[in-house]
Amino acid sequence: QVELVESGGGSVPSGGSLRLSCVRSGDTVSNFCMGWFRQSPGKEREGVAVMKTGSGSTVYADSVKGRFTLSQDNAKNTLYLQMNSLKPEDTGMYYCAARPVVGWRSCFLFEPPRSYNYWGQGAQVTVSS
Repeated sequence: QVELVESGGGSVPSGGSLRLSCVRSGDTVSNFCMGWFRQSPGKEREGVAVMKTGSGSTVYADSVKGRFTLSQDNAKNTLYLQMNSLKPEDTGMYYCAARPVVGWRSCFLFEPPRSYNYWGQGAQVTVSS
């Protein structure tokens, strides 16, 4: 089975930056849709950003475009989410998630959380105003 382990998160003032990391292990395929969902109290999980690991292509939620950036270290099977210019509305629990994908298929944010097979333990991000 695939395991995802997250690190990062924390508390920062508005306008600050944080970087989340997610290490993937146990996989036997090359291509995953992999990224982060976030959830605030009383709200559903929403897609933040996703990468197709085989190609490095990325998709971002409109609310984070220009502020968040995904990157990966293939040798370490690690995905990073650099979050800059953080806003209070970015506050929430951030969950790394991954699902296998065939090589010709793209990854999209409209694919619901239930479509993802593997999940990290979550990392709390708190942005004060």
